Amino acid sequence: MFRSLPAAARTLVWVRILNQLGAYALSFLAVLAGPDLAAAALALFGLTALASRWAGAFLLDRCSPRGVLAGGLAATGVALFGLAPAHGPAQVLIAIALVGLAFELYEPAAQELLARASSGEQRHATYAVMGVVLSAAGAVAGLLAAVLLPLGVRWLVAADALTCLAAAAVAMAFLPREAGEGRRAARRARPGGRWRPPAALLRLTVASTAFAVGYLAVMMYLPLALLERGVAAWVPGLTLAGAAVLAPLALWAARRLLAGRMHRVILGVGTVLLGVLALVMASTTSAQLTIAAYLAGTAVNGVLLGRWQSMIADAAPERERPRWFAFQGSSWGLAQPAVPPLAALAAGAVGTAGAGAFLAAGVAFLLVPFALRRATAATTA
Repeated sequence: MFRSLPAAARTLVWVRILNQLGAYALSFLAVLAGPDLAAAALALFGLTALASRWAGAFLLDRCSPRGVLAGGLAATGVALFGLAPAHGPAQVLIAIALVGLAFELYEPAAQELLARASSGEQRHATYAVMGVVLSAAGAVAGLLAAVLLPLGVRWLVAADALTCLAAAAVAMAFLPREAGEGRRAARRARPGGRWRPPAALLRLTVASTAFAVGYLAVMMYLPLALLERGVAAWVPGLTLAGAAVLAPLALWAARRLLAGRMHRVILGVGTVLLGVLALVMASTTSAQLTIAAYLAGTAVNGVLLGRWQSMIADAAPERERPRWFAFQGSSWGLAQPAVPPLAALAAGAVGTAGAGAFLAAGVAFLLVPFALRRATAATTA
């Protein structure tokens, strides 16, 4: 599948691989901040990262996607080099805010570059390959973290900074320049007047937020749930490793079968299956059945890789596409802080935190087809 991608898309995949290799450092922000500062640091990072995604979309009104992508990665690398030596609450919080403000700048540009490089079924294949590659790079990043963590969290942050700067250099050196690339051309192409998200985009974002809640609830609570159900300490890690192998295999196996089918239909059927599997995980106390249902859900998620981005790229007017990507991409930033309270609320009904998270995930997944139906009605109205 990788060889079939356009040259620009292949280059962008390598850029994202480089960036992803160091991305594990951000999982240790709470460790770097310390127990007294962890909650404030994570909340600050979440807010600033959400703002940076929007800033990246608006920068595309004035700059080329290639420039925004490279600039965002370089800014993140510089900010991480500022975070690595930070000490004391004020320094740490300021450095984390700067990292957050740079962290998502490149994301709308990356999505826009992929959208421009392909169309139709090839566009979905491009987004799907990107998802698979990032998952694989994340696994390698975990190994890098295991090597560097004994030296201290600050070494992880420094490694992340280096990979960001390397990715920025590769982007500037190898991503093709567009005809007329520059500030004047970008200004001529920007949407005029005050922009407001249309009804179709709002409803698509509601649907993707429900999907993100379900996905994150399962991902965040699976290790805890398995330990609650009596597995050995090494089992959650092995389960996650097996899932990382299974997702691309499922995508490859279903590629021809689902070629040409509507993204909305595939997402609707897929999220119903995910909802049922999550409810099975919530209702059972068997660790073996939990693992089997999770791996089945991983296969379904593998088939869904790239569908949301492809649907947005196909539905958005070309000049507004970066803003559509930024708005819809905000769903993950909204979902992440919502998962713990929803899981805690559901746990009151089922008794354990893991089962509560799976119950919340099941309900969220089953809401997606209804939201997608309303979004489709708004698109065709």
